[in-house]
Amino acid sequence: MKDFISINDFSAGQLKELLAESSRLKKLYKSGGRDLCLTGKTLAMLFEKPSLRTRISFHVAMTDLGGNAIYVKPEDIGGIRKQEPIKDIARVLSRYVDGIVLRTFEHIAVTELAGFAAVPVINALTDWSHPCQAMADALTISEHCGRIEGIKIAFIGDGNNVARSLAFACEKLGMKMVIASPARYELDADTINKANQFSPGSVQQIKDATAAVRGADIIYTDTWVSMGQENEKQKRIADFAGFQVNAKLLKSAPASAKIMHCLPAYRGLEITDEVAESANSIIFDQAENRLHFQRALLKTLMA
Repeated sequence: MKDFISINDFSAGQLKELLAESSRLKKLYKSGGRDLCLTGKTLAMLFEKPSLRTRISFHVAMTDLGGNAIYVKPEDIGGIRKQEPIKDIARVLSRYVDGIVLRTFEHIAVTELAGFAAVPVINALTDWSHPCQAMADALTISEHCGRIEGIKIAFIGDGNNVARSLAFACEKLGMKMVIASPARYELDADTINKANQFSPGSVQQIKDATAAVRGADIIYTDTWVSMGQENEKQKRIADFAGFQVNAKLLKSAPASAKIMHCLPAYRGLEITDEVAESANSIIFDQAENRLHFQRALLKTLMA
C-alpha cells in the first residue's frame, strides 16, 4: 500500500486491517498512550478546498504520531495545475517531505500526483471520491452496530463523491447500500456495476426515500450543494424536495436506525436540526473517527 486514492484499489483484507489498526490506536490514545512511529517525518497538506475536519484531523493525527504537518494553501503554489505542472510539484515535494495529502476538485489531479511522487499520496477528497470519510464511517458503524457485514445503509440524497466511496466500502466490507436520489442526481451506473460485480446486490439505486429507509441500520445523508456548485443552489434545493432526512421519513425506518452525516450539515435542507440532534444521531462520533482512521492510515503508509 503505497498511496490511498480510492477504496476500490484495495482488498477487503487490507481495508479490515486498516480498521483494526484504527480501533487499536483509538484505544491507545484514549487511554493516554502514544505511538510515536512518525517522529522526524513531515506531511505536506495541499488544500484547494478548505475543510474543518479534514485539515485538523490530519494535522492532529500526524502530530500524535510524532511527526510534523505543513498546511499548503492554493496561493502558496499558485493553485494545482495553474502555476506549475503537477508532475513538478510531486517531484519537488518528494525531496522535502515524507507524505502528501491532497484535497482538490478534479480526481485526475490526485492520481497524477501519486503517479509522479516518490512518497505516499493520500486523497483527502476529490469531486469523484472521499475514501477517508467512507473508512471513518465504516469504523463508526462497526462501533455502534457491533458489526459491519450485513449492515444496510440508506443513503438519501445526491449520488456524489461520498456516496461513491461508501458504495465501494459496502462492496469490500459486506454491507448493503440503497441510494435514494431524485432524477439526474443518481450515483453513476459504472460505480454501481463495479460494486455489484465484486459483491452482487451491494448497491441499489432507487428514487423513493421512504422505501430506502425501511429496514435500514444506518440512514446517511450529505449536503445537496457541494463546494463548487453554489450557482446551482436554488435548483438543487427544488430538485431535492422530498429527500430531507426528517421525523416524517424516520417513521418508516426502524426505531434503532442510526443517523449519519459527513458534515458540514445544512440544517433545514438535507437534514432537520431535530434529527441531527436526536439520540440516534452518531454524526459527531463519525467526525471524531476521521482522526482515528487517518492516524492508522498515516502509520500504515509512512512508518
